[in-house]
Amino acid sequence: MRSRTRWLGWAALLAVMGAGAAEGEVNHPRRTGYFFHVSPGMPGAWPAVLGSIGLKPGPAESAAMIVLRPGTEASPRWAEAVERGAYVVLEGQSLAAEMFGFRGVPERVRVRRLEEARRPDLLIVWEREAELARSVAPPAARVFAKDKWSGAPLLAGYRKGAGGVLWLATDPGERGYERFPYLLHALRDLGFDPPFEARDLWAFFDSSYRLRIDPDYFARRWRAAGIAGLHVAAWHFFERDAGRDAYLEKLIRSCHREGIAVYAWLELPHVSERFWTDHPAWREKTADQKDAHLDWRKLMNLANRDCARAVRTGITDLILRFAWDGVNLAELYFESLEGPANPSRFTPMNTEVRAEFEREAGFDPLALFQGAFEAGRMRQFLDYRVRLARRMQREWLTALEELRGQRPDLDIVLTHVDDQLDVRMRDAIGADSAGLLPWVAERGFTFLVEDPATVWHLSPERYQELARRYESVTTDRKRIAVDINVVERYQDVYPTKVQTGLELFQLLHAASSAFARVALYFEKSILRDDLPFLPAATAVADRVRLTEQGLEVETSRALYVRWRGGATVNGRPWPLGDGERVLLPAGSHRVSVGADVGFRVLDFTGEVVTAEFFPPSGIRLEYESQSRTFAALSREPVVFRLDGEVSSSIVDGREGRWVISLPRGRHVVEMVAGEGLNTGSSEVPRNRKPEI
Repeated sequence: MRSRTRWLGWAALLAVMGAGAAEGEVNHPRRTGYFFHVSPGMPGAWPAVLGSIGLKPGPAESAAMIVLRPGTEASPRWAEAVERGAYVVLEGQSLAAEMFGFRGVPERVRVRRLEEARRPDLLIVWEREAELARSVAPPAARVFAKDKWSGAPLLAGYRKGAGGVLWLATDPGERGYERFPYLLHALRDLGFDPPFEARDLWAFFDSSYRLRIDPDYFARRWRAAGIAGLHVAAWHFFERDAGRDAYLEKLIRSCHREGIAVYAWLELPHVSERFWTDHPAWREKTADQKDAHLDWRKLMNLANRDCARAVRTGITDLILRFAWDGVNLAELYFESLEGPANPSRFTPMNTEVRAEFEREAGFDPLALFQGAFEAGRMRQFLDYRVRLARRMQREWLTALEELRGQRPDLDIVLTHVDDQLDVRMRDAIGADSAGLLPWVAERGFTFLVEDPATVWHLSPERYQELARRYESVTTDRKRIAVDINVVERYQDVYPTKVQTGLELFQLLHAASSAFARVALYFEKSILRDDLPFLPAATAVADRVRLTEQGLEVETSRALYVRWRGGATVNGRPWPLGDGERVLLPAGSHRVSVGADVGFRVLDFTGEVVTAEFFPPSGIRLEYESQSRTFAALSREPVVFRLDGEVSSSIVDGREGRWVISLPRGRHVVEMVAGEGLNTGSSEVPRNRKPEI
């Protein structure tokens, strides 16, 4: 009786949640399922796999995803679940797998190399070869992955009823991503949609990799992938150039129309290609006294005051001539990762630095590389180098902060390589986060921690430890963000050299659970197949519970929850949502079916504090943001007040979607899409498009 009651309870909830759907549509669990269930025995890595896109463990009766491990018996209830809209995942051979048409044969196959149907050229290699029993997929199944050499199916599935069936030849690995990187992509192809989304990612962008793009198209694609801030390689625009400037202006406008903030990404002491060419006397020197052209960066000597003045003049012009929302001062320290063990990459060894250190310590540091190695004296120079890096970072951050006098909404970010988990970075490049973070927090800047290349091969769990270490050296956890480098790694890594699919999603989910914000390096290296999953992978719901009225959600970060039609939140009509999802701010919330309020905030990139709808067509919103932020509205606001004052801020307007720009800080916004708010004047103030 209990089992039947649970099934009926789930069906009742579906009926309630589907009330906002069009006539004849049913809001199936594939659209609104929040839970997974693993049967029988130990769950293995499945919580990591399915948890990476926000699913929570729950009973089979209310699960949208049911994993049947080897040895599971055949049962009509599994077929019924699929018909109702659940997804059954079959691991290996079992009577349950046979029931769905995946039949074992006597042959065995040895597997080491996987061929993925969506990316047959991608090298997917298992760390250890596996000998597997071969199975035959039913004719209706689509084969998503197969053994490279034998052609044996390894991942296959098909749609059935309102749900679907996915079979994999063996378990997904100890961590969940070692064998089938595109397992979740296969489920999406079968119709499954993750239940939660976050839309606050940052991504780095280098225009040299996107020379002929349509900015409007890419801005829409980036926002759909949950990107709220684009950090643009600003060194390409350091010097004025009509063609390049027009390109950047268009890119910024396109991003703003989609609600994406745009940051100037600086890489001092690299300034620009032309600056390097024009000023050979100002080039940084390595310990072997060669010009410091290291990898792609061409380093300038910022200790030379003439050089520093020219760079500051250029950066001031760069920031003020474009509508930037923030500035990211990235990687302002020294080379190299091998430290003094590699003199050909070791910096800074320019004349000014050597002279300053000699006045302090009594010897020229160049002597350390020209004679016998003296550990005590090298320690003196390495400690000086750390202090010098910290001093330069403060100087340049202060210079950027002064620009707020003309650009008050400018956010300021420092990207800094991690030296808490990999403590070798202090001596290698002069990194000292513990010495810098208190000052950064005091000034209200964001500290973006960058994974050093030395740990790119480690598991996603490293982000919990990384966060713990940074919490011990700062008082403002909200100001600490983390940067994930999505790049081809030099270590022996499996199953792919570049983080993609399940490994990327687990990295994102772990980082999002540990840090206030996540950035990706870089936009170009994220494979297109992964883009639709980024919002789900960065969403973190702390607790989810079904109720007779709908859903209870507890979250420490803003969250978009799949919910069709109108909604009430905590018993009140809710104006934040687009008809397919509702936006919940941090806190505990009760979501239930409600009437469509008509005028809605479709998308918002700031941090919502409170929101309410007031009849007949008004929205009051309190928010907080470190940069200028953007709201997309379902209708044009004819009345707009910011902190009680009539204002105007429309960036872009088209049928069904109006985008407004809002200032940095904490503010209260009141908007009306018609009559209903007393403006204090007989004239209704219409918003004008500002020059931005």
